[in-house]
Amino acid sequence: MYIAAKIIIFTFLVFLSVPAGAEVAGEKLMIGAFSSGSLDHWETKEFKGQTSYQIVALGRNRVLKAESNDSASGLYKEQRIDLQKTPFMNWRWRIENRLGNINEQAKSGDDYAARVYVIVSGGFAFWRTKAINYVWASTSPKGKIWPNAFAGDHAMMFALRSSNDKTSTWYTEKRNILADLKQQFGEDIRYIDAVAVMTDTDNAHGKATAYYGDIYFSKN
Repeated sequence: MYIAAKIIIFTFLVFLSVPAGAEVAGEKLMIGAFSSGSLDHWETKEFKGQTSYQIVALGRNRVLKAESNDSASGLYKEQRIDLQKTPFMNWRWRIENRLGNINEQAKSGDDYAARVYVIVSGGFAFWRTKAINYVWASTSPKGKIWPNAFAGDHAMMFALRSSNDKTSTWYTEKRNILADLKQQFGEDIRYIDAVAVMTDTDNAHGKATAYYGDIYFSKN
Protein backbone atom coordinates (compact mmCIF):
# COMPACT_ATOMS: atom_id res chain seq x y z
CA MET A 1 0.00 0.00 0.00
CA TYR A 2 1.13 3.54 -0.70
CA ILE A 3 0.88 4.56 2.92
CA ALA A 4 3.42 2.02 4.07
CA ALA A 5 5.70 3.28 1.32
CA LYS A 6 5.19 6.78 2.69
CA ILE A 7 7.33 5.79 5.66
CA ILE A 8 9.99 3.80 3.85
CA ILE A 9 10.21 6.18 0.92
CA PHE A 10 13.37 4.54 -0.42
CA THR A 11 11.82 1.09 -0.86
CA PHE A 12 10.72 1.64 -4.42
CA LEU A 13 14.36 2.25 -5.38
CA VAL A 14 15.84 -0.84 -3.80
CA PHE A 15 16.54 -2.52 -7.12
CA LEU A 16 18.65 0.40 -8.29
CA SER A 17 22.31 0.80 -7.51
CA VAL A 18 23.20 3.16 -4.70
CA PRO A 19 25.67 5.90 -5.70
CA ALA A 20 28.93 6.12 -3.87
CA GLY A 21 29.10 8.46 -0.92
CA ALA A 22 30.24 12.01 -1.52
CA GLU A 23 33.53 13.34 -0.30
CA VAL A 24 33.45 15.16 3.01
CA ALA A 25 34.50 18.78 2.67
CA GLY A 26 36.36 19.56 5.87
CA GLU A 27 34.11 18.20 8.59
CA LYS A 28 30.78 18.76 6.81
CA LEU A 29 28.92 16.66 4.25
CA MET A 30 26.15 18.80 2.76
CA ILE A 31 22.97 16.93 1.82
CA GLY A 32 20.39 19.69 1.45
CA ALA A 33 21.94 23.01 0.42
CA PHE A 34 18.64 24.87 0.45
CA SER A 35 20.26 28.16 1.47
CA SER A 36 22.07 28.18 -1.88
CA GLY A 37 18.75 27.83 -3.69
CA SER A 38 19.55 24.30 -4.80
CA LEU A 39 17.37 21.20 -4.95
CA ASP A 40 19.92 19.33 -7.06
CA HIS A 41 19.54 15.55 -6.84
CA TRP A 42 16.43 15.81 -4.67
CA GLU A 43 13.52 13.90 -6.13
CA THR A 44 9.79 13.81 -5.42
CA LYS A 45 7.74 10.77 -4.47
CA GLU A 46 3.97 11.27 -4.42
CA PHE A 47 1.72 9.01 -2.37
CA LYS A 48 -1.57 10.91 -2.14
CA GLY A 49 -1.90 14.36 -3.59
CA GLN A 50 1.04 16.70 -3.87
CA THR A 51 2.72 18.53 -1.02
CA SER A 52 4.24 21.69 -2.46
CA TYR A 53 8.00 22.05 -1.95
CA GLN A 54 9.87 25.15 -3.10
CA ILE A 55 12.88 27.25 -2.19
CA VAL A 56 11.75 30.60 -0.79
CA ALA A 57 13.30 33.61 0.90
CA LEU A 58 12.42 33.82 4.58
CA GLY A 59 14.04 36.71 6.35
CA ARG A 60 17.64 36.86 5.14
CA ASN A 61 17.85 33.19 4.24
CA ARG A 62 16.62 30.86 1.54
CA VAL A 63 14.92 27.75 2.90
CA LEU A 64 12.71 24.91 1.75
CA LYS A 65 9.00 25.61 2.22
CA ALA A 66 6.51 22.74 2.41
CA GLU A 67 2.73 23.18 2.18
CA SER A 68 0.40 20.19 2.58
CA ASN A 69 -3.38 20.20 2.15
CA ASP A 70 -4.72 16.67 2.67
CA SER A 71 -1.68 15.42 0.77
CA ALA A 72 1.33 13.18 1.18
CA SER A 73 4.41 13.54 -0.96
CA GLY A 74 8.02 13.80 0.03
CA LEU A 75 11.43 14.87 -1.18
CA TYR A 76 14.30 12.44 -0.95
CA LYS A 77 17.96 12.42 -1.84
CA GLU A 78 19.56 9.09 -2.61
CA GLN A 79 23.10 9.10 -1.30
CA ARG A 80 25.18 6.61 0.62
CA ILE A 81 26.65 8.12 3.76
CA ASP A 82 29.35 6.51 5.86
CA LEU A 83 28.30 7.11 9.45
CA GLN A 84 31.69 6.18 10.79
CA LYS A 85 33.04 9.30 9.06
CA THR A 86 30.09 11.65 9.62
CA PRO A 87 27.68 10.22 12.22
CA PHE A 88 25.82 13.44 13.09
CA MET A 89 22.90 14.76 11.04
CA ASN A 90 22.28 18.50 11.47
CA TRP A 91 19.32 20.59 10.36
CA ARG A 92 16.90 23.28 11.42
CA TRP A 93 13.14 23.46 10.94
CA ARG A 94 9.99 25.29 11.94
CA ILE A 95 6.27 24.77 11.56
CA GLU A 96 3.56 27.37 11.16
CA ASN A 97 0.66 25.35 12.57
CA ARG A 98 -0.13 22.15 14.44
CA LEU A 99 -2.33 19.35 13.16
CA GLY A 100 -4.69 19.23 16.13
CA ASN A 101 -5.83 16.34 18.30
CA ILE A 102 -4.74 13.29 16.30
CA ASN A 103 -3.52 9.88 17.43
CA GLU A 104 -0.12 9.58 15.81
CA GLN A 105 0.22 5.96 16.85
CA ALA A 106 -2.88 5.04 14.79
CA LYS A 107 -3.14 4.81 11.01
CA SER A 108 -5.81 7.51 11.00
CA GLY A 109 -3.42 10.00 12.60
CA ASP A 110 -0.12 9.13 10.94
CA ASP A 111 0.51 12.72 9.83
CA TYR A 112 3.26 15.20 10.72
CA ALA A 113 3.71 18.90 10.07
CA ALA A 114 7.40 18.18 9.57
CA ARG A 115 9.65 15.16 9.47
CA VAL A 116 13.25 14.47 8.50
CA TYR A 117 14.30 10.88 8.17
CA VAL A 118 17.09 8.56 7.22
CA ILE A 119 16.71 5.31 5.30
CA VAL A 120 18.79 2.14 5.27
CA SER A 121 18.07 0.18 2.12
CA GLY A 122 17.55 -3.55 2.35
CA GLY A 123 18.71 -3.94 -1.25
CA PHE A 124 17.01 -6.84 -2.95
CA ALA A 125 15.76 -7.94 0.47
CA PHE A 126 13.45 -4.92 0.52
CA TRP A 127 11.72 -6.15 3.68
CA ARG A 128 14.93 -5.34 5.53
CA THR A 129 14.68 -1.64 4.72
CA LYS A 130 14.80 0.45 7.90
CA ALA A 131 14.08 4.09 8.69
CA ILE A 132 14.16 6.50 11.60
CA ASN A 133 11.68 9.37 11.31
CA TYR A 134 12.47 12.46 13.36
CA VAL A 135 9.07 14.12 13.58
CA TRP A 136 7.46 17.30 14.82
CA ALA A 137 4.61 15.64 16.70
CA SER A 138 1.24 17.19 17.42
CA THR A 139 0.13 15.10 20.40
CA SER A 140 2.90 12.63 21.21
CA PRO A 141 5.23 13.94 23.96
CA LYS A 142 8.73 15.05 23.12
CA GLY A 143 11.16 12.15 23.34
CA LYS A 144 8.56 9.44 22.70
CA ILE A 145 9.60 6.70 20.24
CA TRP A 146 7.17 4.25 18.64
CA PRO A 147 6.83 1.90 15.64
CA ASN A 148 5.05 3.39 12.67
CA ALA A 149 1.37 2.48 12.42
CA PHE A 150 1.76 1.13 8.89
CA ALA A 151 5.35 -0.09 8.64
CA GLY A 152 5.76 -1.44 12.18
CA ASP A 153 9.21 -1.58 13.71
CA HIS A 154 10.90 -1.21 10.30
CA ALA A 155 10.23 2.53 10.65
CA MET A 156 10.64 4.07 14.07
CA MET A 157 9.06 7.43 14.88
CA PHE A 158 10.97 9.82 17.15
CA ALA A 159 9.12 12.86 18.52
CA LEU A 160 11.96 15.35 18.47
CA ARG A 161 9.58 18.29 18.76
CA SER A 162 6.00 18.41 20.01
CA SER A 163 3.15 20.65 21.13
CA ASN A 164 5.25 22.41 23.78
CA ASP A 165 7.53 23.83 21.08
CA LYS A 166 6.56 27.15 19.55
CA THR A 167 5.24 27.57 16.03
CA SER A 168 6.87 30.08 13.67
CA THR A 169 10.15 29.52 15.51
CA TRP A 170 13.34 27.94 14.20
CA TYR A 171 14.83 25.01 16.09
CA THR A 172 18.26 23.55 15.37
CA GLU A 173 18.77 19.79 15.66
CA LYS A 174 21.76 17.45 15.83
CA ARG A 175 21.33 13.68 16.03
CA ASN A 176 23.94 10.94 16.24
CA ILE A 177 22.47 8.70 13.53
CA LEU A 178 25.00 5.93 14.13
CA ALA A 179 23.98 5.72 17.79
CA ASP A 180 20.25 6.12 17.10
CA LEU A 181 20.25 3.25 14.58
CA LYS A 182 22.07 1.05 17.07
CA GLN A 183 19.59 1.91 19.81
CA GLN A 184 16.47 1.38 17.71
CA PHE A 185 17.46 -1.69 15.69
CA GLY A 186 20.11 -3.32 17.85
CA GLU A 187 22.59 -3.43 14.97
CA ASP A 188 25.82 -1.70 14.07
CA ILE A 189 24.72 0.00 10.84
CA ARG A 190 27.55 1.86 9.13
CA TYR A 191 25.76 3.27 6.08
CA ILE A 192 22.50 5.00 5.30
CA ASP A 193 21.28 5.22 1.72
CA ALA A 194 18.94 8.21 1.59
CA VAL A 195 17.65 11.23 3.48
CA ALA A 196 14.07 12.46 3.10
CA VAL A 197 11.83 15.28 4.26
CA MET A 198 8.07 15.22 4.32
CA THR A 199 5.14 17.34 5.43
CA ASP A 200 2.05 15.16 5.17
CA THR A 201 -1.58 15.53 6.22
CA ASP A 202 -3.47 12.93 4.19
CA ASN A 203 -4.68 10.54 6.87
CA ALA A 204 -6.37 13.10 9.12
CA HIS A 205 -7.21 15.40 6.16
CA GLY A 206 -5.49 18.45 7.58
CA LYS A 207 -3.25 21.30 6.45
CA ALA A 208 0.30 22.20 7.43
CA THR A 209 3.07 24.58 6.48
CA ALA A 210 6.68 23.96 7.45
CA TYR A 211 10.15 25.22 6.62
CA TYR A 212 13.40 23.26 6.46
CA GLY A 213 16.90 24.71 6.61
CA ASP A 214 20.08 23.11 5.31
CA ILE A 215 20.68 19.45 6.13
CA TYR A 216 24.24 18.20 6.54
CA PHE A 217 26.29 15.49 8.23
CA SER A 218 29.31 16.17 10.40
CA LYS A 219 32.06 14.35 12.28
CA ASN A 220 31.01 15.85 15.62
